[in-house]
Amino acid sequence: MSEPASSGPGGPVVVSKPEIGREDRRKKESKGKFAFLREIPVLIILALALALLIKTFLVQAFYIPSASMEPTLMTGDRVLVNKVIYRLHDPSRGDIIVFEDPNPGPEPDRNPLEAFLKWLSQGLGFSRSPEEDFIKRVMGLPGESIEGRDGAVWVDGERVDEPYLNGVKTSDFEAVTVPEGELFVMGDNRSNSNDSRFMGTIPIDRVVGKAFVKIWPPSRIGWL
Repeated sequence: MSEPASSGPGGPVVVSKPEIGREDRRKKESKGKFAFLREIPVLIILALALALLIKTFLVQAFYIPSASMEPTLMTGDRVLVNKVIYRLHDPSRGDIIVFEDPNPGPEPDRNPLEAFLKWLSQGLGFSRSPEEDFIKRVMGLPGESIEGRDGAVWVDGERVDEPYLNGVKTSDFEAVTVPEGELFVMGDNRSNSNDSRFMGTIPIDRVVGKAFVKIWPPSRIGWL
């Protein structure tokens, strides 16, 4: 057994082994705490990388900037968009889709840092400019003839049932044949929507994905 710490007049101090063991444990515990703190930056970087991968390939959050999809989507709502689904099958009538500006203007000049910060902010789900992305409902598919008459939308001579409009009427517009590889889209707010009636049909390769759920505000959470 170890002897307790003792000292003689002018002699050396003897420290017992139990005290040395406790001191070693305290040092190890202190190192363990600091080791965790050193790991925090790595964990943050991994979390950001995972978020960017999910945003790029799977699901992305989008902000609704205008009233063009009322009453289905209100200004300020946030939705999640499935970016995989249209790799498996083509869009269907009635889908709510997000698509890039079909007639984009020239990109502003950005230095490498500004370009990286823009890419990073988009990847983390911050809202983008309403001029960069649009959200509308698919109404006409490739090869179909679509027109507005009698307050409704007609496709290939058949009236489209649209219960989500809650009685909103559609103004008349002339029949349009949707080109192959493109879509005819419309906002649910038919009197206040810049859609295919004005901007023309949308190339399918400009479609980002399908909006499938509202996630904000909490009072409006629900499937689309």
